[in-house]
Amino acid sequence: MSLFGRSQQKGSNAPIGPPVDPVWARDSRGRFHRFLPLDPEEAGLNGKGGVFVIWHAGVQPAWVYVGQSDDLAGTLHMVGNDKDILSFEVNGGLFVTWSFVLKEFRSGVVRYLEETLHPLVPTRDEWPQETHPIAVFSPGGEPKNPSA
Repeated sequence: MSLFGRSQQKGSNAPIGPPVDPVWARDSRGRFHRFLPLDPEEAGLNGKGGVFVIWHAGVQPAWVYVGQSDDLAGTLHMVGNDKDILSFEVNGGLFVTWSFVLKEFRSGVVRYLEETLHPLVPTRDEWPQETHPIAVFSPGGEPKNPSA
C-alpha cells in the first residue's frame, strides 16, 4: 500500500518517514480556514473522509485537537459543539484544516500528529497499540514550493 506515493513495509514498527506533505486544505486566498464560520458542506466535505487539525492563534498559539473521520462535514459539526474545544476560541480564534488521507492510514497519521503536536484536547480516537505512526508535516510546516 502507499500513502502519498510512499510505501509501507509490513511488520515495520518505525513510522513512515521522512514526513510527507498531506496537502492541508486552505481557502481560496491560501489561508487556513477559521473554524466557527466554516460551512463544511459548502467546503465539499460531506461524505468525504480524512484527518483534520484544529488550533488557536493568539499570544501563545497551540494545537487544540487532531481527529479523523469518514464524514468530515458531520464530524466537524459535532466537534463544533464540543465545549472543551470551543473554550479555546477566545485565544485568538480557532482554525481548522484537513487532508483526504486514505482510510487505512488515518489512524497512523492521527497517532503521529497526536504524539508530535501534543494537542490541548486529547484525541478521542482509539487505535490498536500496533498502529504505526505515519509521519506527515503539520499544518503550516509543509515544505515550500521552490517554483512559487
